[in-house]
Amino acid sequence: MRALLSLFATALLIVAWPSVARAAELEPFVATYDAWYQGKQAGTATMRLQPQGKQWQVDLGIRGNRGFAGILGLNLEQDTLFDVADGGYRPLRQSTTRKAAVFFNRKVEGIYDWTNNVARWTGDLSKRRREPVQLQPGDMSALLINLAVMRDATPNAALQYRFVDGGRVRQYAYQAASEPELVQVGEISYSALRVSRTNGGNDEMIIWVADGVPTPVRILQREDGEDAVDLRLVEYQGAPQ
Repeated sequence: MRALLSLFATALLIVAWPSVARAAELEPFVATYDAWYQGKQAGTATMRLQPQGKQWQVDLGIRGNRGFAGILGLNLEQDTLFDVADGGYRPLRQSTTRKAAVFFNRKVEGIYDWTNNVARWTGDLSKRRREPVQLQPGDMSALLINLAVMRDATPNAALQYRFVDGGRVRQYAYQAASEPELVQVGEISYSALRVSRTNGGNDEMIIWVADGVPTPVRILQREDGEDAVDLRLVEYQGAPQ
């Protein structure tokens, strides 16, 4: 989407994919991304994972620059509070706020009640999507599926997840590439494994996972074969616990 030009020649740093498997334990982080839309640099994004006592919260905020403020996908706030149960990420509370103009906000909030195995959403959504959803072990929100892909991705892996978010239930299938590829973001090239959703129809989602990096190196959403929202990692750091 974008071409980043530097006025000075710089050495290329390559972050390699080691043979040792990634650790499954969660580690707090704060990551900053450049956000691109249809090939143009359009804003910034921040992804954050932090502990909340014995629970965790993951957040994603995307903010479009002037000229892109009316695009829902570039003005988005999402968060999921979750815990870890039987090695899985179990959502407890979720919210999504989309902004398309100064006076146009759409907010949806959901509660995952694992005692009664039911989830409910309130806010700016249709009556049908306010209907209770019966929960199954392993159900996750969109943000938790991103974390699960980070945890599970290995060469040639076929990954299956059940998406339960915003009153919707879908099966998500991902396929990892056979080997890592070089993904350049700014002045750094990562050896990253491409993981692509295979059952999204005209809506594609591709996540690049680099060993030793706790957050996706790149997240690309494509619509009808064209790049839409593209997040590329700028920097990340561990968050204080």
